[in-house]
Amino acid sequence: MASSQIVAQAHFIFGVRPGVANNISYIDEQTVVFPAGNHCVRYNLDEETQRFIPGMEKSQGMQALAISPNRRYLAVSERAEKGTISIYDLQNEQNKKRKTLSGGEVAVQTFVCMAFSHDSKYLIGQSGAPDWTLFYWVWQKQKHLATLITGGATNPVYQVSFNPQDNTQICVSGNGVFKLIRYAEGTLKQFNSVKQEVGNFLSHDWLSEKRVIAGTETGRLLVFDSGELRWEMNVITKTSTHEPERPAEKKQEEAAPSQLPRVIAIKNYSKGFVCSVGQGMVFLFEKMEDKDGYKKCSEIRIPQDPYSNDPSQAEQQEVVTLCFSPSEESLTSCTDRGQLYSIPLSSAEIGKPGHQAQFDFLTESFHSDAITGLSICYRKPIVATCSVDRSVRIWNFETNELELHKEFQEQAFSVALHPTGLFVLVGFCDKLRLLNLLIDDIRTFMEFTVRGCRECAFSNGGHLFAAVNGTVIHIYCTTTLENVRNLKGHNGKVRSIMWSDDDSRLVSCGMDGAVYEWNTLTSKRESECVLKTCMYTSIAISPDAKIIFAVGTDSTLKEIQDHHILKDVPANDTTYTAVAFSHSGRMLFTGTSSGTIRVMKYPLPLHKDWTEYQGHAASITKMLVTFDDQFLLTVSEDGCLLFWKIIDKERHGLKREKEIYYSEEILITKIDLENKNQNMLELKTRVEELKLENQFQLRLKGMDHEKEVHDITDKFMQDIESLQTKYQVLKVEKERMELDHRESMERVVEMNTKEKLDHESTSLQNLMLEYERYQELQHKSQGMQEEYEGQLQSMEESKSLALEEHTQRYESQLKEKLLKLKECQDRSQQQRSEYEEMIRQMEKDADREILEIRFKYERLLKEKTDANLQLKDETGIMRKKFSSLQREISDKTMEADKLKLELQKLQAVIKSLEKDILGLKREIQERDKNIMEKEKCNYDMRKKNSDLEKFKFVLDYKINELKKQIESKENSIIEMRDQIHKMEEELGQFKRKNSQLELNITELKMNLKVTDEDKRKEMQRVRSLQALEQRFKTDVHRCVEFIQEPKKLKDSIRELYRTYVQSSMVNMGGGDSDIMTEYNRKQEHFEMTMANFKKRMAKDKEIHRADKFRIITENTLLINENQDLIHELHHFRSHAPLTVQLSPPKSAPATPVTAFSSDGESERIIQRQSMEIERLRQEILIRGDTHLVKSPGSPKLPPLLS
Repeated sequence: MASSQIVAQAHFIFGVRPGVANNISYIDEQTVVFPAGNHCVRYNLDEETQRFIPGMEKSQGMQALAISPNRRYLAVSERAEKGTISIYDLQNEQNKKRKTLSGGEVAVQTFVCMAFSHDSKYLIGQSGAPDWTLFYWVWQKQKHLATLITGGATNPVYQVSFNPQDNTQICVSGNGVFKLIRYAEGTLKQFNSVKQEVGNFLSHDWLSEKRVIAGTETGRLLVFDSGELRWEMNVITKTSTHEPERPAEKKQEEAAPSQLPRVIAIKNYSKGFVCSVGQGMVFLFEKMEDKDGYKKCSEIRIPQDPYSNDPSQAEQQEVVTLCFSPSEESLTSCTDRGQLYSIPLSSAEIGKPGHQAQFDFLTESFHSDAITGLSICYRKPIVATCSVDRSVRIWNFETNELELHKEFQEQAFSVALHPTGLFVLVGFCDKLRLLNLLIDDIRTFMEFTVRGCRECAFSNGGHLFAAVNGTVIHIYCTTTLENVRNLKGHNGKVRSIMWSDDDSRLVSCGMDGAVYEWNTLTSKRESECVLKTCMYTSIAISPDAKIIFAVGTDSTLKEIQDHHILKDVPANDTTYTAVAFSHSGRMLFTGTSSGTIRVMKYPLPLHKDWTEYQGHAASITKMLVTFDDQFLLTVSEDGCLLFWKIIDKERHGLKREKEIYYSEEILITKIDLENKNQNMLELKTRVEELKLENQFQLRLKGMDHEKEVHDITDKFMQDIESLQTKYQVLKVEKERMELDHRESMERVVEMNTKEKLDHESTSLQNLMLEYERYQELQHKSQGMQEEYEGQLQSMEESKSLALEEHTQRYESQLKEKLLKLKECQDRSQQQRSEYEEMIRQMEKDADREILEIRFKYERLLKEKTDANLQLKDETGIMRKKFSSLQREISDKTMEADKLKLELQKLQAVIKSLEKDILGLKREIQERDKNIMEKEKCNYDMRKKNSDLEKFKFVLDYKINELKKQIESKENSIIEMRDQIHKMEEELGQFKRKNSQLELNITELKMNLKVTDEDKRKEMQRVRSLQALEQRFKTDVHRCVEFIQEPKKLKDSIRELYRTYVQSSMVNMGGGDSDIMTEYNRKQEHFEMTMANFKKRMAKDKEIHRADKFRIITENTLLINENQDLIHELHHFRSHAPLTVQLSPPKSAPATPVTAFSSDGESERIIQRQSMEIERLRQEILIRGDTHLVKSPGSPKLPPLLS
């Protein structure tokens, strides 16, 4: 696959360049732009995606950014052979470059700061050393308007800006520089004079058209109005004044400037301004309404880093750039360590006095210094990096997130990920450490005494890892963590190592110009290639481990095979610093000292054939290709990590030769897991408690709301009654007003008709008079015009006749003179001059006469025309008067029409009101009917009240009886509590007896076990005796064989006697029978005892179960009866007109009664009863789980023990 078909496209970058002026800005609410590497990055905060604006070719880095007020254009200052400013259109899909500006004839090395005008048409740029010249452009025409030297070698300029409403006013600030400049007549001139000692102004911003605020190195804020100091504040003492500080205070500040916080950045917004104050602090100021000054309303602090060895180090950063979102909802900042922070402005403004709000990371935490190590693994899509800032970070190149990071006390030189992605090897200046990648931490597992390890790498299998210590390569076993081999042979420091795919070989290169290939099994060198004129910095190996690619200080890429250098590819005007080879074996990538990458095809070409891409702003230190050849990863000395997407020309990803599956396993310690589980349990219990509490609060609120609804209903009914009375009053007033209005309308109509007729007659008479006068004037003006025209015509005719006569006369004379001239040629010259002079005089006289006649008649014509114009003006005035009269007539007619319309509307309103009156009358009739019905109901209710009064005596009597019953039942409850105490005592005795019986059972079981053992021994004895008996029978049978030989028989009998003793056998037999008898007797006794115990326990269990069920049933009946009695009591005591059915005790028959209660009272009663039931249940549970209260009507419970 040729390199012409492969494209490396910038995909995602982690990092930001802090040294660029104004290095972060908002394009819109969701998008920010900031410099990273040699790119400007457009980062979408919602989608978390990036788009790149690459820098120029051969660029030495960006110096400053500026975004236009309409947020459409971005100006980028870059340093190359000469300083240039590129302007990009951010609304274009491809971020098209619109214009490129430079210093022209002025030799400019770089532009340190820039600014757009408020209408985005003009641009100013401040050049750097040595000239410090301010340039003023119409950038869309690339037209240079003016220049001005604003600083010097000891007075550098830090910031320039336009007036927010005037394109011709500019502010410049720097060390000893604070100037207000105006552009006029093609030049830039300073027009302010600061009336105090000028300090080191680090930042400034415009607050209004005339006001500028500036921040100094000594922590002072100064507000200038038209160049004069109006307000001043010291951010340390937090006291403001309207007068300059005393000279003694200035000397004190100048004596210790290092202890004072610097105001590096200032940004205004609609309510005031925000400024950075020293290390890790930002103050928010608002304008005071009653005074001409500003007050501090909030403090914002950079938070501590919990993953750092010293968490307070994060607070020591200085904020160098501040910017607001277009809606001023968010404040974003960039620090001098390349970190981006953001905070919602609402949370900063609502902070209490003395309370400090805290920034949050805008994206992720970045490296703040050069990155020295880079590593990937096979089982997870993660990348490990280490940096000079003493941190180790784990990134995910699929989700583009920072997964883990931790800062250490020592500087990290190298890093290597285990193929599983669960462990990482980091080389520090004092030790080599193997660390575990836990779920939320990086913890040390093992330390090795390898000092200053600049390179380390795990094998592809993960069972070995190599670490470089100067000129020696140590190989360790990952399982046993022992040093298994040492590879010695380099004379200079080893700069790069790499394992082959099968882990059988290790390739290394060093500063001694040697490239060695080691056999990891035998620790021997298999091949070598030494070039002492080159110090190698990086190597790559082909998948088959046959070809090695190396780059070094000689600016060439070398292809090495079998001890020999096959090809040298020169780098031309740069130096190769890193090399990486794809796993497919068809692509080669190199990194250069200028920060660019080059894509080459393999096999390497003989001539220049590569594609170069702008990447970083400094030398590339490491680069790797992922195992699926989808991404190229590069790190640089600028502290940025850049992911490149490897695609073809059609913007498609490369086809994978094999699919790689990533695992999702993580490591977590047992203690952490237990803590997390404990926290989960605590949170769950807390959630349950909150649920119960919320339910209780909801019930309380529901009760309160019901009460409020009841009160509102009563109030609403009262309001309805009051409104009805008001309605009646308004109705009467309306009828009266209608009569008055009808009468007034009749009078007004009569007056209007009379006035209308009068106006019409007078206007017609005046109109006729004016018209007759206008006709006379018109005839007079026509006659005068005809007369003047006749005079002009006669004058023109006489003038033409006179001219013709003069011309004819002079022509005849001229002919005569010409004839005379022909006849007298000798005198012709003199006569010619005389005649010419005569002709000139005659012509002058004729012209003078003609002019006098012309002036005379023109004067007369002018007088006549003036008179005519005066007459025309008079006629115009008359026409205007006539038109005004016509307008008045039309206005009067319109007013009459309006009055007619109003009359019609009022008539319609009167008709509608009459309809309403009829409807109200019908409603009054209906309400009269309702009142009659309610009176009937009231009569019925009075009768019912009389009936209820008759029942009152009966109910009072029953209430007294119920009170007596309640007292008696309370006494019975007390007696039952005493019974419960007695039953508890009996239960305790029963438990003690049960425990004693259990002890007896265990003792009997032990005796039974001993008896079983004795039985087993006795059975063994029986079997041994039976064997002995069998042997004895055998020996006797043998003795019988010697029955015919007495001597042998005697000897054999003696032998039998000695062997078997008859008496002991007889005794043993008797003892065995006694033991067996005793054993059988005890066994029968124990079995009978156990059977009796089981029967008694089953019987007691049944008795207790029946008693428990009976007690529960009786207690339930008692509680229900008690609740009924309490309900009846409350119903009797209430006075609301509602009838209820009283439930008497079960012993008496049901009697219907009436009682009075309200809905709210019944609900409160039910609630109190439920609370009382809950309290009784709690007391019962406290006193015993299984003992409940017995009904007073039941007899005394029998004892538990029989």
